[in-house]
Amino acid sequence: MQNALLAQIAAEIKEFARTASDLASLEEFAVEQIAFRLPAYNWVGFYWLDPGDPQMLELGAFIGAPTGHTRIPVSVGICGAAVVEGETIVVDDVRADPRYLACSIETRSEIVVPIRTHGRIVGEIDIDSHSAAAFGAEDRAFLEQCARIIGAFIAGT
Repeated sequence: MQNALLAQIAAEIKEFARTASDLASLEEFAVEQIAFRLPAYNWVGFYWLDPGDPQMLELGAFIGAPTGHTRIPVSVGICGAAVVEGETIVVDDVRADPRYLACSIETRSEIVVPIRTHGRIVGEIDIDSHSAAAFGAEDRAFLEQCARIIGAFIAGT
């Protein structure tokens, strides 16, 4: 059931990307589809590398509790680590990971998926959950597929 829903959401994001007028509208559509249809995904957002300062991530579209972390150095947090390591990071218990940059006391787990365009990281999808170990292999594959869709959109614009 969950796998079918994830596939459906990814297909809808891919379809929307075919006709999206700009990245902002695609971001908004993606966070809405992911956050509103997957209740364990309590905070869903994008961070983008600042074109003027590639050592800084800037908050894009998001749904969830407001965050004071609108700019994050790539040397800080799980989000920064995903850029530095160049791969998806899944943290089952954020309280046990010293890299975690606390945004909400309710967050228990996090997944951060890099978005690539022309082989280089340009941003990431960041998801927090109020449940520990909320993100399994299906979630990772789904979010990596979403990242590829968005990266392809950027490459084509």
